Amino acid sequence: MNKLIFCISLLLTLCVSSCATLDDYDNSVESNFDVLWKTFDEHYCYFEQKGIDWQGVKDIYKPRALACRTTDDLFNTCAQMLDTLRDGHVNLSSSFNTSYYRRWWSDYPQDFNLRTLQEYYLEFDYRSTGGISYHTLAGGKIGYMYIPSFSSPIGTGNLNAIFAYFNDCDALVIDIRNNGGGMLSNVETLVSRFIDSEFTPAYIRHKTGPGHNDFSEPYPMTYHPAGTGKHWDKPVAVLTNRSCFSAANDFVSAMKQLPGVKIVGARTGGGGGMPFSSQMPCGWKVRFSACPVTDASGHDIEEGIDPSPGCEMHAPDAELAAGRDSILEFAISILLGL
Repeated sequence: MNKLIFCISLLLTLCVSSCATLDDYDNSVESNFDVLWKTFDEHYCYFEQKGIDWQGVKDIYKPRALACRTTDDLFNTCAQMLDTLRDGHVNLSSSFNTSYYRRWWSDYPQDFNLRTLQEYYLEFDYRSTGGISYHTLAGGKIGYMYIPSFSSPIGTGNLNAIFAYFNDCDALVIDIRNNGGGMLSNVETLVSRFIDSEFTPAYIRHKTGPGHNDFSEPYPMTYHPAGTGKHWDKPVAVLTNRSCFSAANDFVSAMKQLPGVKIVGARTGGGGGMPFSSQMPCGWKVRFSACPVTDASGHDIEEGIDPSPGCEMHAPDAELAAGRDSILEFAISILLGL
């Protein structure tokens, strides 16, 4: 489905699914709290999946909000309420602060050290284009790409140059550890290089009413093979850690469904919902997951993607400091068939 049409449909749904507007509320503490709570009550998409009693959350936090005496106190109280959703896509933004739920990654090992990668594996001798660092490993047998973010567009010319450089390689490592997401279009751009026919790795739904289970039928998110440029049909290992989130999570989900691809490392951080933004009477803005996404089999991806069977690996800090990356080492070994 055309993504622009889907986004317009979602916007119209969010606008008409609630009878009240911001004009119906004043700028009091109570009104601001009520608008925030109601916005999530009617539009957030993961209450049932996460087992969250949103009414019970309101019963706890509204008295705390009404007792606030400063703007900072109110902001912090609202942010604490939103933290109960355990969702990295949920933010509350003001002119002085932005809340962000960090425990989706901070409670887990990092499993990655950029300096170790650059010094001991790339030997400070790597190419870079379109935000991607690339090099060959194992005596030129394996191509290696490190993609730290999807926040900027990855161009066709960038990928053409990279894959041409890897022309004689027998396998490919795509390292997206610490990739916090960005542009979903980059996922399609990358995946299109690994498919030779139409591919539907995911389905998305949107809210159709204020109830927690009021959703549309799933819409397919379909990718097509790249029209120009080299396609890769050799083995691939995608390296992951807990700090892979949002669009990076979508990329892992799609790649895991392709033959010849192994996901190596730790479970990703999740962030499968498509985020949407709204506003409170005081001008504070909120961002939240409004549209749930599943893989092709209907499995939800909000809580993260597991590595391929037998491919869960970790890279302890002590080993990384000593110059060894166990996740990358394991990926190299399976790609070489050792």
